[in-house]
Amino acid sequence: MPDTRQDRKTAAPPAKETLAVALAYKPESDNAPTVLASGCGGIAEQILEVARARDIHVREDADLVQLLRVLEVGSEIPVAAFAAVAEILVYLYRANGALPDPSNNPVASTPERTS
Repeated sequence: MPDTRQDRKTAAPPAKETLAVALAYKPESDNAPTVLASGCGGIAEQILEVARARDIHVREDADLVQLLRVLEVGSEIPVAAFAAVAEILVYLYRANGALPDPSNNPVASTPERTS
């Protein structure tokens, strides 16, 4: 039987499959962000393509996508994902100018002093 250890060393590792989850959130009506679309492989590539074509910011977070990909489309995100999704939403609101940057607000960034 031939020794295939050398073949294993030089063989390329399997490519990681593309995963994508799109979220929607309307603060005036939604309790939490909901899954708008989810997929892997070609479907994930299409989700990303649509997002880029519409100038929707895309954030890569392997752990978060693993948590969210098991949810049904239309489902609210679980409590375990709130902190990560909130961080992303703050970033997006600031990037779109919809949320002031606290570092530009001297009152918010100055510690309170007591005598």
